[in-house]
Amino acid sequence: MDSVRAGVAAAHPTTAEVGLQVLRDGGSAADAAVAAVLTCCVAETIYTGLGGGGFATYFDAATGEVTCLDFFCTVPGTDGDRRSGPMISIEVLFGGMPQPYSIGGASVAVPGVPAGVGAVHGRWGRLPWHAVVAPALALARTGVVLPAAQARTLISCAPGLAYGEGGPVYAPGGRLIGGGELLFHPGLATAMEGLAADGPAAFYTGAFAKVMVDAVRAADGCLGPRDLAAYRVRETRVEHAALAGRRVHARRDLSRTVRTLAALPGDIADRPPNARVVSVAAALRDAGRQRIGDTTNVSVVDADGNACVITTTLGLGAAVWLPGLGVNMNSMLGEGELAVGELTPGERMSSNMCPLVVTDEHGRLVAAAGSAGASRIRTALVDTLLGLLVDGLDMPTAIARPRFHVVDDTVHAEPGVPGDQMAALADAGWRINRWPELDHYFGGVSGVGPGGAAGDPRRGGTGLLLPGG
Repeated sequence: MDSVRAGVAAAHPTTAEVGLQVLRDGGSAADAAVAAVLTCCVAETIYTGLGGGGFATYFDAATGEVTCLDFFCTVPGTDGDRRSGPMISIEVLFGGMPQPYSIGGASVAVPGVPAGVGAVHGRWGRLPWHAVVAPALALARTGVVLPAAQARTLISCAPGLAYGEGGPVYAPGGRLIGGGELLFHPGLATAMEGLAADGPAAFYTGAFAKVMVDAVRAADGCLGPRDLAAYRVRETRVEHAALAGRRVHARRDLSRTVRTLAALPGDIADRPPNARVVSVAAALRDAGRQRIGDTTNVSVVDADGNACVITTTLGLGAAVWLPGLGVNMNSMLGEGELAVGELTPGERMSSNMCPLVVTDEHGRLVAAAGSAGASRIRTALVDTLLGLLVDGLDMPTAIARPRFHVVDDTVHAEPGVPGDQMAALADAGWRINRWPELDHYFGGVSGVGPGGAAGDPRRGGTGLLLPGG
């Protein structure tokens, strides 16, 4: 297989353009990914932000080593000086059905994005820190145009995003901003200036830490200064699965994406499509309420063949804004899929996010990809990898093709999934729910690999290649 070309894939055109420019300026995959993620925190605040958390997977072309970093959110309360009050219950429309959510200060967990991007840059970056923050800072001063696909997501998420102080941002004058209109966060440039000057410490022990604690506690949360000061990025175990002669590398996520791939029949590539689809549906069987995935992903490959994939999220967003900084805090403690069991202060929360890389039998990079979509992340990635590695599709085609997702005994299918495959699933006992169009419900993959770079059309994604890369 030909080597992977240098490029960037993201859920927003501006995010991808920033990442590509950093590569042009001599930055590594890590530099470009960090600059792109910080741009997400300006341009894609419907999905993510500096108040969120995430994960990074890095492939070192020189050594073949794959590393996964965990900078997801941690349960607060280690200060022990106060209890959280009640969360705020809201409903959002998802797949046409109202879904309950919880937001407010009590839903806020310790954020990891500032620490995470700092750790990725510190370990694998080669440009100065201020240079990778600069593009996001410039955009924070002007605002960024909202793509139509993200405007559609905003309609679903408006009860949470446009709540309270989010109203003037997402619904100025009482009307939600639409595709092609400017998304601007007053004060966010100040947050980016502090991040550029003081690094991630600004949010954990520096000038912004007290602002965060005071804002969350004023909204009945329990986040405290000890919670912030103790936060650390962690290196986490890398799991592997073989698929069609290739090897998939990623962290162990809540949905167990890598283990799902490993559980597919060994002859999956040789099975007829109708038989294969039944096997895949069985592997993807998923129980539980389906949640909106306010998540975004950036995938980067540089000219040296290094890859960096970073997935971040705010949850729905807590509607707790840091005064003068334009930063919305995460709502992880209000996420039903994630807030399971007893939540112990100081413990890291679970997540479905699964940034991954694929290598060949010689340890060379084949693809780098990740996805948004909460519990549909696994579905979207498995389908994309089957398209790439089994069906021989290029990255743009594999990402764009219609998908299906399994919940209990029901297969939810986008239009365009072949009719004979749907019939085979029905014959195997599955109930079929046909969706009227491609939908962001089915995830948002962005990846670099065979055939180039691509973002998911379901979320207005973009892929760009480095000229000559």
